[in-house]
Amino acid sequence: MSSLFKRVGGMTAVNAAVDLFYEKLLADPSVSPFFTASNMKKQNGKLKSFLVYAFGGSSQYSGKNLREAHAPLVEKGLNFSHFDSVAEHLHTTLLELKLPHDIIAEILTLVGSTKDDVLGL
Repeated sequence: MSSLFKRVGGMTAVNAAVDLFYEKLLADPSVSPFFTASNMKKQNGKLKSFLVYAFGGSSQYSGKNLREAHAPLVEKGLNFSHFDSVAEHLHTTLLELKLPHDIIAEILTLVGSTKDDVLGL
């Protein structure tokens, strides 16, 4: 089986998904405050790099692990409801990009598996 990275459409698809995803997050008043101090161009690049790695497009990733990267957000109150909102925005993004439902399900399962690390549990 080919990597999830190839099945989603490679870098073109990752770029489109991340760009649309962050548009949705920044427009959502329940999660946008977590990004007020962020350099969004840099943040955008970090997520793209992570997704390429997580989707099997690269065996190299030099960024922080999820727990470490999200710890400052947890200190600011990041919780289950925020995680769920972000996951829903991702789901909507993937539907808008017309990815096949089996790939969307695989991505959402992968994202769901990160909840404890993202929330520092």
